[in-house]
Amino acid sequence: MMKKSQKLGGLLLAGLIAGQPALADRLDDILQRGSVRVGTTGDYRPFSERDAASGAYRGLDIEMAESLARALGVKLELVATSWPTLMRDHEAGKFDIAMSGVSINLERQKRALYSQPYLNDGKTPITRCENVQRFQTIAQINQPRVKLIVNPGGTNEKFARARLPAAALTVHPDNVTIFRQIIDGKADLMVTDAVETRYQQRLHPELCAVHPEKPFDFSQKAYLLPNDWRWKAWVDQWLSQSLQNGEFAGLSAKWLGK
Repeated sequence: MMKKSQKLGGLLLAGLIAGQPALADRLDDILQRGSVRVGTTGDYRPFSERDAASGAYRGLDIEMAESLARALGVKLELVATSWPTLMRDHEAGKFDIAMSGVSINLERQKRALYSQPYLNDGKTPITRCENVQRFQTIAQINQPRVKLIVNPGGTNEKFARARLPAAALTVHPDNVTIFRQIIDGKADLMVTDAVETRYQQRLHPELCAVHPEKPFDFSQKAYLLPNDWRWKAWVDQWLSQSLQNGEFAGLSAKWLGK
């Protein structure tokens, strides 16, 4: 016969369990809602670019977001975010996933999950082509006379403040027009992701990426996710299939070049 104390303990445990709210399941929420909310900055070519006139988005991660929605069988809802507000918007639940050329960052990962990586990268300079030899090393850049420019709130600013504290740093609020500042001589260089330097030198013949094949550090691109392991597992499986079946390779060639 069950002892009275054991029976009481079991009833209390059952009551506690019954009183707990059901754990959130992001995948079920998305399927029931009929849309997936994708956070994106719209200021990071070639991953996410927003046209100021039409409001339309384009880029590698925008097309990957479209693929994600198709695989889920739901509508795509793009949600505007920014690098300074990315984690705040994530924690406020404004989107289900962030897809915008997001770099894996251990500080961010204390508060979120990432998908498996889809691109290896690292920080390297971009400058006017006549200045390439001036900015080959950290030591050459980390000088008070060097005018360094960054966009706010992301890994570029974090790298500049940690590795280049002696340079004359300007934080430029618009990541779309920031490269014009270098072309016009208002800044000497920017240190950003190697993939971005390659893309920007294609757009602006005045600019040259500095040793993008040998960046100053190593990083990876992935998709930022809430702390929901079932949703992460689904995204990882979708991304793995895209990487293996050639879909990502085709989009990468389109947006990043060879």
